[in-house]
Amino acid sequence: MQIIDSNLSLMIQNMEQSIAFYLSLGFVLKQRWGNYYAQLSAPGIVIGLHPASKENLHGNSGNASLGFVTNNLEETKNQLEILHIPFQERTEEGGRFLHFNDPDGTALYFIKPKW
Repeated sequence: MQIIDSNLSLMIQNMEQSIAFYLSLGFVLKQRWGNYYAQLSAPGIVIGLHPASKENLHGNSGNASLGFVTNNLEETKNQLEILHIPFQERTEEGGRFLHFNDPDGTALYFIKPKW
């Protein structure tokens, strides 16, 4: 499994307010996809902002998930299967995802992004 990047996604209530807050702390807006998702960075960390909803928090560990970017989703999927880690695969505008949880229920995912 090769991780080429990572981020922490925070489930938020208001995209504009959250972006303004993190910018005020010195973060830099890296990318934004309307009101669906935004990435901000500061030295050593990238955070993603994602609007919270009952649907995307269902079965989740709360307001945060840890994401890992991969170049090879098929290899990553095979590694998760070898490790007997259950996952759900999903595709959307931003890319292909493999969602899974750590032993404490923390939401994690791998993404092969379209960007």
